[in-house]
Amino acid sequence: MQQLKLNKVFTLMESGPVVLVTTHDEGKDNIMTISWTMVMGFTPLFAITTGEWNHSYAALEKNRECVIAIPTVDMLDKVVGIGTCSGADADKFARFKLTAVPGQLVRPPLIKECLANIECKVIDIIPKYNIVVLEAVAACVDSARQEKRMVHAVGDGTFIVDGPRIDRREMMASKLPPGV
Repeated sequence: MQQLKLNKVFTLMESGPVVLVTTHDEGKDNIMTISWTMVMGFTPLFAITTGEWNHSYAALEKNRECVIAIPTVDMLDKVVGIGTCSGADADKFARFKLTAVPGQLVRPPLIKECLANIECKVIDIIPKYNIVVLEAVAACVDSARQEKRMVHAVGDGTFIVDGPRIDRREMMASKLPPGV
């Protein structure tokens, strides 16, 4: 086995789907790209890592709500573009030709072009680690969407695309909560 520098260890584990997080503040919608996400058990709790370096962070902190929009591989160039510019300087919905759809329970918009959208409330912010804990309050999926493959950031500017789904539900039945 070959040694790996510790400053690259995160590239081995940063494989959750890249998501777009929408916020709303002072009459303006914004989008940021996030690749550091975490599911917190079999509950509708999630965490993202972000901080004051992101323009949207102030809206998350102040208004305590957002939408996690899950894009697919056909949107990758838009996702990267969103992540490389600031909402302080640009209307990202207009620049990247995305459609804002009103949420049911939060002010930040859903993104119509995404595979799924999860409306969330911020329930905790852990400043020491730049972790924002979110609780899902509503969710929707575009099951008619042709492209369903998500992308996963490696952390070095490259991405992994979902492949075939492998079913082991029967084998794992004793560990899955009812209804999953």
